[in-house]
Amino acid sequence: MFEWYIFCNNELLLELKSDGTYTVPIADECPVKLKEWNTIHTICGKKTVKIDSFTPGERYTTMPLRKSWNYIPQAMYDHAGKCAEIIYWDENTRYCGCCGAPVKKNTEISKRCEHCGKEVWPQLAIAVIVRITRNPSQANEDNNSGSEVLLVHARNFKRDFFGLVAGFVETGETLEETVRREVHEEVGIEIKNIRYFASQPWPYPSGIMVGFTAEYAGGELKLQEEELSAGGWFAKDNLPNIPEKLSIARKLIDDWAESNTR
Repeated sequence: MFEWYIFCNNELLLELKSDGTYTVPIADECPVKLKEWNTIHTICGKKTVKIDSFTPGERYTTMPLRKSWNYIPQAMYDHAGKCAEIIYWDENTRYCGCCGAPVKKNTEISKRCEHCGKEVWPQLAIAVIVRITRNPSQANEDNNSGSEVLLVHARNFKRDFFGLVAGFVETGETLEETVRREVHEEVGIEIKNIRYFASQPWPYPSGIMVGFTAEYAGGELKLQEEELSAGGWFAKDNLPNIPEKLSIARKLIDDWAESNTR
């Protein structure tokens, strides 16, 4: 019996159990009909495939991968993310980047060019995200709320929530250098005491978020208007809408809020 991670129109197929909870289908064979061109991948003993169409019914439904976090166990969500990345990689690496010849599957997570032998593996887009805080002595004199966190609203956010400063790592940079550069570029301030917090796979479509904490060191906020529409310092009791709990941004914010409760 295999866990089946089936995607259709970028949504994950889920099975409704008798107790009202959801799971990915578990079966020896794929529970939906496949076409001859649908490729089944085996990843860590699980099966994943992208299908062309699907009609939901009483037993099966589909939902966006991010939404599925609320309905399936964390381990299943994590593996679904990896499967989504493998499918994305498979669809976007059909020809060799060196000679242009077709590439063929070599292992679970590699392909080999049929002409020159070059091997290719899934590539990750590495991004950093940083929680910046300042203490009461650095805040405005009329602010008596204690520690504050810097939150920003990016223009590419589809909703009205505020998140943390984030950005992609560039060639030749350390992660800490990326943190300093992104903060300076996006909000114009200086930071200190950069510390690693945690990391999180981010399969939208194929990335990893590396979280840091830092402290305000000086400068006035100057938002990068091309990327940010709003931003500012917020106390724990005056937070705007913040990201959902599945994200490392929310984990960083919650960790700060809880530390200011103790």
